[in-house]
Amino acid sequence: MKRWLGMVLALVLTFGLIGTHSADGKEEMRKTKVTTGLEVLLENPKPLKGKRVGFITNPTGMTAQYEHALDAMLAKGIQVTHVYGPEHGVRGTEQAGEIPGSFEDPRTGLPFVNLYGKQPHEMVSLFEEVDVLVFDIQDVGTRFYTYIYTMAYAMEAAALADKPFIVLDRPNPIGGVKVEGPVLDPEYRSFVGLFPIPQRHGMTVGELARLFNETFLPEKGAPSADLQVIRMKGWKRNHLYEDTGLPWVLPSPNMPTLETALVYPGTGMIEGTNLSEGRGTTRPFELLGAPYIRGWELAEALNRKKLPGVSFREAYFNPTFSKHQGKNVGGVQVYVENPNRFDPILTGMTIIQETKRLYPDEFEWRQDADSTYWIDKLTGSDRIRTEIDRGTPAREIMGMWEEELRQFKKLRGRYLMYPPRRR
Repeated sequence: MKRWLGMVLALVLTFGLIGTHSADGKEEMRKTKVTTGLEVLLENPKPLKGKRVGFITNPTGMTAQYEHALDAMLAKGIQVTHVYGPEHGVRGTEQAGEIPGSFEDPRTGLPFVNLYGKQPHEMVSLFEEVDVLVFDIQDVGTRFYTYIYTMAYAMEAAALADKPFIVLDRPNPIGGVKVEGPVLDPEYRSFVGLFPIPQRHGMTVGELARLFNETFLPEKGAPSADLQVIRMKGWKRNHLYEDTGLPWVLPSPNMPTLETALVYPGTGMIEGTNLSEGRGTTRPFELLGAPYIRGWELAEALNRKKLPGVSFREAYFNPTFSKHQGKNVGGVQVYVENPNRFDPILTGMTIIQETKRLYPDEFEWRQDADSTYWIDKLTGSDRIRTEIDRGTPAREIMGMWEEELRQFKKLRGRYLMYPPRRR
């Protein structure tokens, strides 16, 4: 037994999953399987020496030792002069859709400037006093998560301002193998979907930057940036974030855990309905429901579907903000039991379909003030909404985008930078 425990402890220490101490009592450096683009840059910061750096980041720009990228760059003598933030702000404090403010950082004295809500031509003047732009933000692997579009707009603005643009690459936390869901129809483009990529794109931010720069920006008549992607070391396409050994920092207030990121490509669609997607709870996008739902009834119906890699339990909650704030809500909690088999888009559509079937008089699609359907923006067309309204089974709807997925996979193959794990 002691020998077995010793072997387990040795493995844990080898892969850096807990802190270690040397014989003299000093804490050793955290060991990871993956070195991010940030830490590759910090190993050789000379290319940025003497240049005024504009840094686009948020709390996820962090080293494996829990030091924020801004502090680490300044410590290496990199002259960061301006810091820019995406949706939720540089500090990551604002809720979805809120416009973060700009202010002076009390610690460094640097200006923290909001980019969210600004078009590329509005960003150009914000980049006048820097020599190079550097982007380091953790994405979550879903098309309607907005950080990748802040990156795209900033790349376009950098090109207009004649400034180089550097992306410090980070893992796709839900893996780089699976590519799932519908591809966005350009007629439905918005800031939750600018370019024709699938709902689950299976690319890193660095790979997306290359795709945007060489294909989509030119297609819309925008200039391409002078782009450099600093690659990670050790990341493989089949890695989930938990495989990297890197610490997880919530990328936004309602993306607290890795489990949230796994379900988000599918349960994010719940935002397009009158169900609560769990905002205002501690498990957003995993807790789903509405006051009219009987939790046991929906859970039983969903479990009968035997969806791959996932189960459901009846759940009740009272959101502290957002939809159904202060009301007792019945619904389900989503449990991903096998991430490799789990299909988030099939799961999300099935939740919507079963809710609509069980509660046809209460279920509604969410409409904006201009009467547009939010679900159409999230899914990139009116196809999912109209097919669900027709009663088309979710698995049949899934087959409707096979050809566009095949075409996208062919396109994205030109921009992939990381191989699968070698056996």
